[in-house]
Order: sequence, then C-alpha cells, then structure tokens
Amino acid sequence: MARTAPSPIRFESTLRRPARPVNAAWAFFVLPAAASARLPSRSQVTVEGTLAGAPFQATLEPDGQGGHWMKVEKTLLAAAGAKAGDTVAVEMAPAAGEPEPKLPPDLRQALAAHPAAKATWDDITPVARRDWIQWMTSGKKAETRAKRIATACDMLASGKRRACCFDRSGMYSRGNMGAPEAAD
Repeated sequence: MARTAPSPIRFESTLRRPARPVNAAWAFFVLPAAASARLPSRSQVTVEGTLAGAPFQATLEPDGQGGHWMKVEKTLLAAAGAKAGDTVAVEMAPAAGEPEPKLPPDLRQALAAHPAAKATWDDITPVARRDWIQWMTSGKKAETRAKRIATACDMLASGKRRACCFDRSGMYSRGNMGAPEAAD
C-alpha cells in the first residue's frame, strides 16, 4: 500500500529577531500550537515547504513545551523578501526523508580512530546520528564534550545504536531547549 503524503500545514507567523547574538543576520518564528500538534514528533522534525512563497527545507527545533520553532537563515529571508517583524505565510509538511547531519570535525576524527564505532555509525539512521551528535555537543564545557565523544565511541563500538536517556523534546529535562529570546 502506497504511503500518502501528509497534508500541508498552513499558518501565518511573525518573524522575530533573536536578542543574541545582537547583530544576527537570521530570524526565527514559533509555530502555532495547532501546527506543531500536526507534526509526527515533539522533537526535531525536518520539514519542506514555503515561507512567503520561497521554498525551504529545515529542521524544526523543539521548544521544550511540546511545540517547535524554526530558524530562518539570511538566504531564506532574502528569497522570501522578508525581515524580522514581518508576518509571513508558511506552508510546510514533514520531509520524505531525514537529511544527513553535519559531522563535527572532532567527532569525525574520533570515529576515524575507532573502526568498530565507525562501522556502527555508518549502519544507523540519520535520526540516530543526529541524536548522538546532539548529545555529544550539548555539553557546555569542552571537557564534557570530549568525554561524551569518547563515551559515544565506546558505546558505538560495542554495538549500541541509540544515545541513551536523551530527551529529544526537551520536555523532561532542564536543558536549554526552547526558542531564542526575541529582541524588542
């Protein structure tokens, strides 16, 4: 049986400028609760759609409260002819497939030094790789990140396919998940 494409989610949202960094070239918007509720996950979700008629593919971020927000890069703002403060029409639907996450250089180097970990890494899904990357890079200190990369390589080498106990939605942890603070 063929899988039908999800119906588009349509809404209007106001683009906001983040308070930090002060001179950010990007903007963001928070999805209305009804729009977030139609997505397949409370955590990161890759979507395709249009913003003020300009096509995009983006990974929505969780807001830690069951909703989502989207970073709108400078190139998409220009393509849409939009700026912070504008209210824009948005149409989106979950993407057919998850894109491959960008591999940080320190993790690339660690995996190259651990062939068994690299073999498991190559065999897991892009979503699982994204979870591992997010867990490893979410530490605030460089020492924490280095320790997590070493631990991840050990776990991957032993065949572990998922980052354990990682709250992808931010709803159950006291992390810093959430939309950026908007500038006035």
